[in-house]
Amino acid sequence: MTRVAWMAMALGLATAGLAGCGDAPAVVDSGPKAPDGVTVTNAKLMLPAVKGNPGAVYFDIANSSQKNMMIRAASVDGAGSTMMHTGDMQEVAQVDLAPGSTVKFEPGGQHVMASNLADTVVAGGKADVTVTFVGGTKVVFPADVHAAGDPR
Repeated sequence: MTRVAWMAMALGLATAGLAGCGDAPAVVDSGPKAPDGVTVTNAKLMLPAVKGNPGAVYFDIANSSQKNMMIRAASVDGAGSTMMHTGDMQEVAQVDLAPGSTVKFEPGGQHVMASNLADTVVAGGKADVTVTFVGGTKVVFPADVHAAGDPR
C-alpha cells in the first residue's frame, strides 16, 4: 500500500474516534417495544414450594390490533429454561393471540413454567419476562415474584 493510502486510512480512523468524544448523550436501549396493540397486565411469577422445582408465570396478554399474532416463546430472566404449557401440563410450541382477544396465562390453564431459577429470583422482587412472537417481535415486561403460598 502506498504511503498516501496509509495516511488516508489513519486520518479516517482518527476522525471516527474523535466523533465518539462529542457531548451527545449515549442512546440506551430500553428493550423491545411491544407490537402495536399488544399489552400485558397482571404479570406474576410464583416461586415453587420446594427449591429446585419449577416456578410458574402468569399474565394476561391482549391484542387490540386487527392483526393476528402468534406467541412463539416466553423466557424469564433468572430461569435456566422456560416452557409454555396448557392446563394439563402439555408443552405447546405457540399460542394464538387473535385480533381483539386476551389470552390469560393463569393457574389451571395456559402458563409458563420457569425451571432452574437463580437464587436472585426472590419473593418481593421482580423478574423480566420476554414474550417472542412469530416474526421475531418481542415484548418485555416485569413480573412480580411471589412466594409459593401467596394468593395466585
